[in-house]
Amino acid sequence: MDRLEPNTGLVLEGGGMRGVFTSGVLDALMKHDQYFPYVVAVSAGACNGMSYMSRQPRRARYSNIDALRKYGYISLKSLLMKGSIFDPNILYERLPNEIAPFDYDAYGQNPATFEMVTTNCLTGRAEYLTEKHDRRRMMDIVKASSSLPYVAKITMVDGIPMLDGGIVDSIPIERAVNTGHPLNVVVMTRNRGYRSTERDRKVPYIIYNKYPRLRVVLSRRVEEYNRQLELVERMEDWGEVIVIRPQRPLEVDRICRDPEKLERLYEEGYAEGERFCRAYSL
Repeated sequence: MDRLEPNTGLVLEGGGMRGVFTSGVLDALMKHDQYFPYVVAVSAGACNGMSYMSRQPRRARYSNIDALRKYGYISLKSLLMKGSIFDPNILYERLPNEIAPFDYDAYGQNPATFEMVTTNCLTGRAEYLTEKHDRRRMMDIVKASSSLPYVAKITMVDGIPMLDGGIVDSIPIERAVNTGHPLNVVVMTRNRGYRSTERDRKVPYIIYNKYPRLRVVLSRRVEEYNRQLELVERMEDWGEVIVIRPQRPLEVDRICRDPEKLERLYEEGYAEGERFCRAYSL
């Protein structure tokens, strides 16, 4: 078993419901008491990372699979009635405070740094935010980090309009390196070799018309994401990152509601996390 450097960072990609893979990986890490001193996470990675930081095994799994099956929090009805395809009341109010209580105290006492990535709608730049004690601000940050463009409302954090961090920094490996973590473990939600085949398109003025810089970065999302995928694979080949990822193309998309598919992806993540823990330790 190889021992990692003490300041190794952990980077958690987003991906909507693909993030159930990440929840499996993190449950395996918690089983083996593998806790990193620095974690940077975006979108679904931030949601799953919260339960890792509060050291609550299987909480994220319950939120992603069992709670989805029971409460159906992904729906067009929610989009039409509440402005978000992911029901914000269930995800950011009822789940952490009632359905699957979040351990705010354990989270606040965790000495590790946990940064969540958001996109500043005014500047079109990524923000790397952390909060350990103010519960309302904490939930606003994770909500903003996961607020997918077009299908979720803009979330205000510190009076600034924010959206999903994945718009500009889907895989925040460069942030991890720049904050003093030359070696990082990156949890991906796509298999190696994947590249998005979507085409970037200019966002019409009538969409987000108050935020011209946001429209610019939305028009470059695919190019930037593919650039980051290539960067991670180069760094992996050079031995600068260790990547935990699905081994085959996914059958789960960003808004998947099929519990059987989600369960299979969770189990794959757990198995890959176990394989990592057999090979490395902190």
